[in-house]
Amino acid sequence: MAETVCDRVVAALEDWGVDTVFGLPGDGINGFMEALRKAKDRIRYIHTRHEEAAALAACAYAKFTGRLGVCFATAAPGAVHLLNGLYDAKLDQAPVLAITGMTYRGR
Repeated sequence: MAETVCDRVVAALEDWGVDTVFGLPGDGINGFMEALRKAKDRIRYIHTRHEEAAALAACAYAKFTGRLGVCFATAAPGAVHLLNGLYDAKLDQAPVLAITGMTYRGR
């Protein structure tokens, strides 16, 4: 099977030393979820019940470990729900990466 862009993103996360990601699956990030599934022995996925919880968890992870915290959500409202946790990370200068999906608008 061919390598996908999402496989490359997950490989980049591994290169950066990421071992834990927080998020909520959705249609806009199905490819990323599959790439995480293939890397399940190297990157731990923690399922949250809300996008805001994912961002706050990634922020807390970054603050307490000093490592890059990673959160993800699907497109549109899911991405907006990450903002509170990302703003908390900004205020405390905690390294957090947010990955969001993109909706496809066919012709």
